Amino acid sequence: MKIALFITCVNDGLFPNTPRAVVEVLERLGHHVVFPTQQTCCGQMHLNAGYRQEGLHLARRFRDVFSDYDVIVSPSASCVGTVRELYATSARSLGDESLAHDLDEVGGRTYEFSEFLTDVLNVTDVGASFSHRVAYHPTCHSLRVLGLDEAPKTLLRHVKGLELVTIPEEDACCGFGGMFSLKNSDTSVVMGRDKLSHLRSTGADVLCALDNSCLTHIGGLSSRAQTGIKMMHVAEILASHEGSARVEGL
Repeated sequence: MKIALFITCVNDGLFPNTPRAVVEVLERLGHHVVFPTQQTCCGQMHLNAGYRQEGLHLARRFRDVFSDYDVIVSPSASCVGTVRELYATSARSLGDESLAHDLDEVGGRTYEFSEFLTDVLNVTDVGASFSHRVAYHPTCHSLRVLGLDEAPKTLLRHVKGLELVTIPEEDACCGFGGMFSLKNSDTSVVMGRDKLSHLRSTGADVLCALDNSCLTHIGGLSSRAQTGIKMMHVAEILASHEGSARVEGL
């Protein structure tokens, strides 16, 4: 199976350890991962802002860059949701059915990392070890767009030493929402503080999610409140083992 890593802009620029963790886990499971260096932004912000022509220009590039791979895997539910849900519908809204067909096809080969592990590889235990109290935040794109609820939780429950705790009102939005946090910053902060309050009630050492963008939003509020709670992508936990830098740094 030819697996291509779709790294995403946020991870490439700010969180390179997350895609490294994806590769580490997949190689641990015996798979070869390729990183197509021609990849760029998927166009999520353009499409969400209504710039469909500009977004579809990037969608065409995505189609071309990843055309030779059996599957495309990414540690971002938000960007995978864009490829799978926004690409083809945007093309159809502009009357380009041929492009929509191509984008439906590439969307069908694009998976969020935890989804790929459980639904394609049928793996629940990746051999990870992480002896900490962990809370999981289901981001809006992972839960509402991709319908991912149990996949990441199942993987976390199989991590040796990990205690998974549930955040009260866990399905509530954290307030990030991409440009929402910029255009409606006051509301965004209130929503984030509500999420943080619920998180603190769990006594968790670590908060994890499938989107680093949401973790950045919650993490910023958490840092200002000096909670000491660490933010980690699910992939980084799944790549962890006792004695690793990820674990020792907590």
